[in-house]
Amino acid sequence: MAIRIFLALGNRVLRDSLARLLRNKAKDCVEICGVSACTSQLADVVAAANPNVLITETNPGGSSEGRLLRQVFRLSPALKVLIVDMQEDEATFLETVREGAIGFLLRDCSAADVLTAVRTIVQGEAFCPPRLCLALLNHISNERLPLPSIQVKLQLGLTRRQQQIVPLIAKGWTNKEIASQLNLSEQTIKNHIHSMLRRTGANDRLAVVDLTRQTTHASENG
Repeated sequence: MAIRIFLALGNRVLRDSLARLLRNKAKDCVEICGVSACTSQLADVVAAANPNVLITETNPGGSSEGRLLRQVFRLSPALKVLIVDMQEDEATFLETVREGAIGFLLRDCSAADVLTAVRTIVQGEAFCPPRLCLALLNHISNERLPLPSIQVKLQLGLTRRQQQIVPLIAKGWTNKEIASQLNLSEQTIKNHIHSMLRRTGANDRLAVVDLTRQTTHASENG
């Protein structure tokens, strides 16, 4: 039975070219059941086409990947999603994994790469480049954040959430990376950091890390 593929890509030349290449390379085992730009009606259009695999891109139409995938999976829960990353951004990759995508390709992939990825995810396996696999493993290893300290709250005024942000700042993570880790918006992280600077009187975010460490060390040894 042919694998039914729906292509949802913003660039018309790209989606038409990819559809043609997939048909030519695997015409006996692949059926392109739909080709579309990424619109607000995409979830309904995909559900009507009933594909096995949705191939789409990061930041489709400027929208949130998570919101798009949640809409799609609500109507097509068994669908396998393959993301073609036009940005090669680790935070975006982690967001799409969190929302249910199990295939990920970089923008310089070939038609053969796409076909291999499609066959892999249809079999229920994940597919992503080694560099992004490492990013996922690092993310999992860093998931366990230190427990909030009552002394840090009392002396520095940092909330539980703000204390979770501190070790991520210490790792040199950007606001976007911290937002992805904690499943918050980037603006929310900016607001927290601004509040942390104000409450502690620190000049910069690294000074907040130092103050938190000093407070924690003093409470453990006092």
